[in-house]
Amino acid sequence: MSKRIRHHVNPLSMSYLDFEISPPELSGHFTEVEIGCAEGEFLFERYGDCPDHQVIGLEIRRSLVDEINDKSRNFGLKGISAVFCNVNTHMTELFPAGSVDRFFVNFPDPWFKKDHHKRRIVSPALVADLISCLRSGGEIFFQSDIFDLAMDAMAVFEENGPPQIRNVSGEWSFMKENPFKTMSRRERFVTEEGLRVWRMLYRLSC
Repeated sequence: MSKRIRHHVNPLSMSYLDFEISPPELSGHFTEVEIGCAEGEFLFERYGDCPDHQVIGLEIRRSLVDEINDKSRNFGLKGISAVFCNVNTHMTELFPAGSVDRFFVNFPDPWFKKDHHKRRIVSPALVADLISCLRSGGEIFFQSDIFDLAMDAMAVFEENGPPQIRNVSGEWSFMKENPFKTMSRRERFVTEEGLRVWRMLYRLSC
C-alpha cells in the first residue's frame, strides 16, 4: 500500500517549527530556489530548460523531498536537490546572505478561510528573509490563480519590502505574461482552462 501524502500542511504546527535541517550544498552556479516544490515537477523542468543552473526545492513534506532526491540521484542530475524544511523558520539557516539568484513561489496554498490567512506563505518575516538571501540583482517571482491571495502577497511586498526591492512592472502592478520559459503543473492547467494567472516579479537592486 502506498504511503498517504498530505496535500495541505499547517506550517505553524508545533511539529513543523522545531526540527533539524541540512542546508543544501551550493555549487556556485546560478542558484534558483522553489518554495513549496511538492513532487518537484517544476524543478526537473526548470533544470531541463537551464541545465547550467543549480535548482533547489524547499518542501515541508519529508516523503516528497526523499522522492525528489532519489529521482535526481537515479538520473545523475547533480544540479537538482530538495530540502526538508519550514521556510517560515529556516530560510536564513539554509542560505547564506547574498547566495540566491532567484526565488520562485508558484501557486502557494491559498488557505481560503479568513482565520487561516496567517498560514499563507508570503509574510513580512519571510519577505525579509528572502531579501537577505538574495544576491544584488536577485529576483522573487510569485504567481497564483487566486486574485485575493495574489493581492495579499503584493501588499506584503509593497508595504513591507525595503526600497531596494522593486516591482519590475511598477508599483502595485502585475505582469501580463510569465517571463520564464518553465511552467509549473498548476500554471499549465490554469492556462489550458483559459483562466487568469496573477504574476509579480520583484528585483533587488544594489
